Amino acid sequence: MTEAYIVDAVRTPVGKKNGGLSAAHPADLGAHVIRAVVERSGIDPADVDDVVFGCVDAIGGQAGNIARTAWLAAGYPEEVPGVTVDRQCGSSQQAVHFGAQAILSGTADLIVAGGVQNMSRIPIASAMTAGRQYGFDTPFGGSTGWTERYGDQEISQFRGAELIADKWDISREELERWALRSHERAATAIAEGRFDREIVPFRGVTTDEGPRESSLEKMAALTPLTEGGRMTAAVASQISDGASAILLASPEAVARYGLTPRARIHHFSARGADPILMLSAPIPATQYALKKTGLSIDDIDLIEINEAFAPVVLAWIEEIGADPEKVNVNGGAIALGHPLGATGTKLLATLLGELERTGGRYGLQTICEGGGTANATIIERLDPALLS
Repeated sequence: MTEAYIVDAVRTPVGKKNGGLSAAHPADLGAHVIRAVVERSGIDPADVDDVVFGCVDAIGGQAGNIARTAWLAAGYPEEVPGVTVDRQCGSSQQAVHFGAQAILSGTADLIVAGGVQNMSRIPIASAMTAGRQYGFDTPFGGSTGWTERYGDQEISQFRGAELIADKWDISREELERWALRSHERAATAIAEGRFDREIVPFRGVTTDEGPRESSLEKMAALTPLTEGGRMTAAVASQISDGASAILLASPEAVARYGLTPRARIHHFSARGADPILMLSAPIPATQYALKKTGLSIDDIDLIEINEAFAPVVLAWIEEIGADPEKVNVNGGAIALGHPLGATGTKLLATLLGELERTGGRYGLQTICEGGGTANATIIERLDPALLS
């Protein structure tokens, strides 16, 4: 049976809003990680079959197929194509899935999968707000089919997060304790150099800019996003800039180019759930992935679930029965940031590095996404000693 291998995984540091990466053109951010993953592997860029990149809000510098633009901005051959994927926050995770599918089908041998986002210059939901000049206040309003099914209620990630906290009866204090844990874990990971292998510094930025010192007292003093609600900025992911990339290879490419794979893609899938709750789909996505593989959650050594909001993670832990000590052990998006289209492969780079650091075998990654969908990926770390 053929395999889809992860040869290497890199990312920029994650820049905070208006921080060290904010002035960068998205194509240059993408080109930076593309060059890094190509140069570190030693492959000839002309041998790459396709470039699959995730990006949300594909307007301005992110429009016009940013995957293709970033590849060309890296100075690489024009004959290599590129395609941009938008599965909202899971876009670059889906890019990996599409790349793995191409390899497993036998139609490709080398794929660069990744993602990029500059949220400082192109704010979240810019593609939606840009539609107002054409008469679309939201993507949903005016659709007869949508209105008949879901009415005209508010559709937003903020409302979804509140609804999840209500449905699973998660208190504000529980949310803030998880957020504080995220910052503390991120600070420890940075201090111990756990991200050093995956980060490729960009224009003098060498470290993730998001983590900060906080306290439960500071968090408790913040005003909720909605009156009487539980969501505050402290329990939400940060607005961020960044890029990430992964090199995927077939067994034939590994042998032909003398590559050493670090992991294999054990499983990938995506599932949907209530688009009004929006952020709960990692629960059925994980359940489906475990059922398809025959693994239990206890078989999984490490887990990365994107911290779009703290209730997403806490509801998932409750439903799946996961050990919190295995979840986001180096902090999550609350502390480290969430550069939308880049987050999927960013988390995969971190998951892979931590499996190698701890000697774990299986890692699970899942991300909630706009529209009420979620991707789930399981990777298996490979021992180089067993490959030689």
